[in-house]
Order: sequence, then structure tokens, then C-alpha cells
Amino acid sequence: MANQKLNVRRLHRFLAPIMVLPLLLTLTTGVLFQFADLTDQERQFRWLMALHTGHFGALNLSVIYPFLNALGLLFLVVSGFSMWWQGRRRTDRALS
Repeated sequence: MANQKLNVRRLHRFLAPIMVLPLLLTLTTGVLFQFADLTDQERQFRWLMALHTGHFGALNLSVIYPFLNALGLLFLVVSGFSMWWQGRRRTDRALS
């Protein structure tokens, strides 16, 4: 069991820095495109939506980019919650 916790922590620590860039890119391009849409300038900023969906010029990852983004984020949330819950249970036992 302790080895499994260590592996989850290790995978979380490895994946978190890798996932920061795609998640920040998706977040910022989505928000900026919404501002462009609100100001009726979405035609001038369609390149933001292309980046948002994973189309990076010659490298078109739009088919798998959203799935990889979602799977990475889901893993980080589940593993982070699991580590938090384990630490909380350990603290609760120590206080009892």
C-alpha cells in the first residue's frame, strides 16, 4: 500500500509540471476569445480558438489535444485529492 502511495505521488509530481503549459494555454486562449466574442471581434481572433483546440500551425493536435488535456487534469485532480485525503486521515489519527 505504501508503495502504491509513493507511485501516485511520483506520477503526480512528474505530470504536474508537464500539464501546466497546456492548461494555462487552454485557459488563457479560452478567456481571451470570450472577450473577443463579447466585443464582436471574434473574426479577428479565430487564431486564439485554433490554439485553444490544439492546432499549432503545422502541428495539428486538435483531434487528441482536448482528450489529453482532460485526462491529464482528471488524473491530477484525483491523485491530488487522494494525497490530500490520505494526509488528512493521518492527521486526524494523530490528533485522536
